Amino acid sequence: MNSLLYSILRKFELIAKPTAVYAHCDVPCGIYETDTVRHGVETVKSMTDKLAALQGKSDISTLNAIARMAATKEEWAQRVKNELLILWTDYFRPEHLQKWPNLHERVWKAAKLCSDVKRTVDSQKVAELSAAVDEIAGIFAETKK
Repeated sequence: MNSLLYSILRKFELIAKPTAVYAHCDVPCGIYETDTVRHGVETVKSMTDKLAALQGKSDISTLNAIARMAATKEEWAQRVKNELLILWTDYFRPEHLQKWPNLHERVWKAAKLCSDVKRTVDSQKVAELSAAVDEIAGIFAETKK
């Protein structure tokens, strides 16, 4: 029986090649933090401020700097979103929702703000994201007590 099962699995493997998958630890490792999220927001803020300061300039060096800053801003906004979603889906539990009933909405709005700051150069949106992240980080810290 084992050789039949092995043979079937082997044939399946030839048809559907396995691929690498990347994810945060789905085994309850217990290693969760908010420092990465806060660092990401600071990076997004810095890039947004620098981009706003370059408005109206169009020499080639400035355009190159703008492209690089925009890419960095978008990369870090996505990292913030990913880290928030890891906390939302892997860390927060039903007892946290009982204590903070609007936790899902807070995380959802913060993730939406990440999308906003990726596509805009808007200091107000970055400030809103920073406040949302601080609020979620505060809840996270409370769950650790």
